[in-house]
Amino acid sequence: MQTTLHIETTVLPGNRVEFTAPGLPEGTTVEVTVVPKSAVPRTSMLEYLKTLPLGPLVFKTPAEVDEYIQEERNAWDR
Repeated sequence: MQTTLHIETTVLPGNRVEFTAPGLPEGTTVEVTVVPKSAVPRTSMLEYLKTLPLGPLVFKTPAEVDEYIQEERNAWDR
């Protein structure tokens, strides 16, 4: 079974990347993939939605919402 190691490290002076993996025997050939972390901080979906402008509101009052829901429920009974 192949084991995958996920290691986070910092690029060192001279554009070097160095890490220690005690579970790997010396002399073993390994494959290394480097994925740079995004410089842009990630935000949650909720935070993103808060940044969007408000669109036109379908219902102006809670009573209109209740009326719409009741109409939908009545349609199920037909």
